[in-house]
Amino acid sequence: MTGRGVVQVVTFGLGEEIFAVPVTMVREILDYRPAFRVPGGPAWMLGITDVRGQGVPMIDLRARLGLSPVDATLATRVLIVDLALADRTLSLGLVVDRVIAVAAYERDRLEPAPDIGMRWRSDHIAGVVREPDGFVVVIDVAQVFSTDDATVIADAA
Repeated sequence: MTGRGVVQVVTFGLGEEIFAVPVTMVREILDYRPAFRVPGGPAWMLGITDVRGQGVPMIDLRARLGLSPVDATLATRVLIVDLALADRTLSLGLVVDRVIAVAAYERDRLEPAPDIGMRWRSDHIAGVVREPDGFVVVIDVAQVFSTDDATVIADAA
């Protein structure tokens, strides 16, 4: 994600932390609603939900990143993202505490993921942007959901 130009992202909060995903991955943002639970799925997979006639797996992004669970609030949202896999596109509903904004950053502001000092795996981080009040962590959704995870999700859907 480094180089010239601008990268547009959707920023969202998980607790006090600010994360982002590229806007090109986000199909829509929905109000939170409980998912239809799928037996035998991983703890971070909440189940499936209907999005315009399509069954979309809902993922508790807090749990997937190793953060403590929280109850949904009026601010809780679901980011419907399209994840390009080798043989297909997988739609996921990422449950986040709150959506903040669509932001644009100059690509040269994106720093590589630090090797230490962060509580998330560095291979889950596409880059970090320094802001006056902290950091915005741009997550690499494809790395967060490895090939094995994608298979589990696709089978459940």
